[in-house]
Amino acid sequence: MKSPSVTEARTRDWRWQNQHQIRSLDELAERLPGVRITDGMRRAAAKYPFTMTPYVLSLIETPCPTDPIFRQYVPDEAELAKNRLSPDELGEDSRYSPVRGLVHRYADRVVSISSALCPAYCRHCTRKRLVGRPESASSSSDLDRQVEYVREHPGVRDVIISGGDPLSLATACLDRVIARFRAIPSVDIIRIGTRAPVTLPMRIDDELCEMLERHHPVWVNTQFNHPREVTAESATACDRLLRHGIPVGNQTVLLRGVNDRPDAMEALCRALLRIRVRPYYLLQCDPVAGTTHFRTPVSRGFEIMEHLHKSVGGLGVPRYVVDAVNGGGKLPIGPGYVISHEDGVLTLRNFEGQIVTYTDSAGCSAES
Repeated sequence: MKSPSVTEARTRDWRWQNQHQIRSLDELAERLPGVRITDGMRRAAAKYPFTMTPYVLSLIETPCPTDPIFRQYVPDEAELAKNRLSPDELGEDSRYSPVRGLVHRYADRVVSISSALCPAYCRHCTRKRLVGRPESASSSSDLDRQVEYVREHPGVRDVIISGGDPLSLATACLDRVIARFRAIPSVDIIRIGTRAPVTLPMRIDDELCEMLERHHPVWVNTQFNHPREVTAESATACDRLLRHGIPVGNQTVLLRGVNDRPDAMEALCRALLRIRVRPYYLLQCDPVAGTTHFRTPVSRGFEIMEHLHKSVGGLGVPRYVVDAVNGGGKLPIGPGYVISHEDGVLTLRNFEGQIVTYTDSAGCSAES
């Protein structure tokens, strides 16, 4: 087998990838032949920071918004559309942040915003108000207050370390953050929310995985949105996590022009199963300022879910979820399969449209 060149070997190093991030549209034009940079794109990039790794750039096949990778990461004038949406429609900062950088919406779990940086900035990000702005990240004193808050609230059993992307932190720094929460007796699990397996898979190296393994039980949730993102590199990254005992789940965001076709979502779910990543959520795109052009009608989500139930085994079917504004929380929704429930009999519509009945055990008398 031919050994890789020095250049090829460097591109497989996450530090090299970070050092060579594309950070401006002018640089994108130099690196991506055929791309057309408009004034609207420049205004969007000025309002919402832009960066991507050379790895993400390599996944773009067509240099325009019809390409599902290009659309996710390259600024679009549509981000500037005027509407009444706020940057924080979910109320993370305004209603559910007891201390800076900590979100406590559900009784048993909190989110710690550990970093404001990412290997690539998703244009559909629900935290566009924070990412790419280092001043938005938690400081060491913020972390102290977060840890103290969790310690004082023993009902919190699950700490989700998010961002930005927490894997933008150096491994030693992330180790210290996790260790602080892991030392709290009432905390059962640590979750890492990261797109690194998608945007910078070489970041998932042995050093990182060995560190995470020391803090078990640790779970990772990532975000593959299109089957083309499931590459040999991302498969290797997920396999490395799994071999260190770290389960990997996927939270796909339903995005117009990226994955809002049943066949695309089926291909994605099948690709995830092949690399042993569990399709966990299909998230309706959050109604946040700057993301309106990505949003689809809920009816499209129902159409996709009906197709998945018909075409893919249950292990590969995610839950379809909306995150309600003003802190209403994540709510699972789905097509209407229950027609009626009367006199102990459920009348149902199955995935093929057939009407079937099911006798509810509550309507049956116990045997003597």
